[in-house]
Amino acid sequence: MASTSDFKNGLCIEYNGQLFQIIQFQHVKPGKGAAFVRTKLKNVKTGRVIENTFNAGVKVNTVRVERRPYQFLYKDDMGFNFMHTETFEQVSIEDSFVNNPGLIKEGQIVEINFHAETETPLTLELPTYVEMLVTYAEPSEKGNTASSTALKRSNIETGAEIMVPLFINEGDTIKISTADGTYHERVKK
Repeated sequence: MASTSDFKNGLCIEYNGQLFQIIQFQHVKPGKGAAFVRTKLKNVKTGRVIENTFNAGVKVNTVRVERRPYQFLYKDDMGFNFMHTETFEQVSIEDSFVNNPGLIKEGQIVEINFHAETETPLTLELPTYVEMLVTYAEPSEKGNTASSTALKRSNIETGAEIMVPLFINEGDTIKISTADGTYHERVKK
C-alpha cells in the first residue's frame, strides 16, 4: 500500500481492478478545500491513458512490475516463444500481446513486462526500430521518381508487407518503426 504522497512517474498501481502506470502527476493545494493529486494513468495491458484525481492521503495498492530481456525463438500454434537472455527460461506469449507481429524475427531481443507477484506477462515491447531485409519490392515505374512521397509495396524477411519509397530495391536492408510499422530509412552497409 502507498499513499498519494508516494506517487512518482513509472509507479504501477491497481485501480478499478486493473493495472495502471503513473505517467504524470501533480499535487494541488487549492486555497479552499482539501488537497488532491491529478494524475494521468496508462493502462498496462491496453495502453489507454486516462486522467484521474485522487484525494490527498488516499491509500492505493502498488504493484511490482519487472522488465526482463527475452530473445524470440519461434512461433507455433500456442503463440510466440521467447527465452530469457540470462536464465534461459522459456515463455510462450499469446498473439494478442504483440502489437506488430510481422516485425519480429528469430533471435531478436524484446522486453517483456511481468507482474512480479503472479509471474504473468503483461506487455511485450519491441525496440523502437528494427532492421529488416527486403525480400521483394515492386519494380519502380519510370517517371515516378520525381515525387518524394511516392510509395510502393514490398515484403520483408518476416513476410510482412511494408510501403517503401521508390528507390528501395530487393536485397536492401531498411529500418522500420515498430510503433506504426512504417518505413523509416535505408540502412547503409
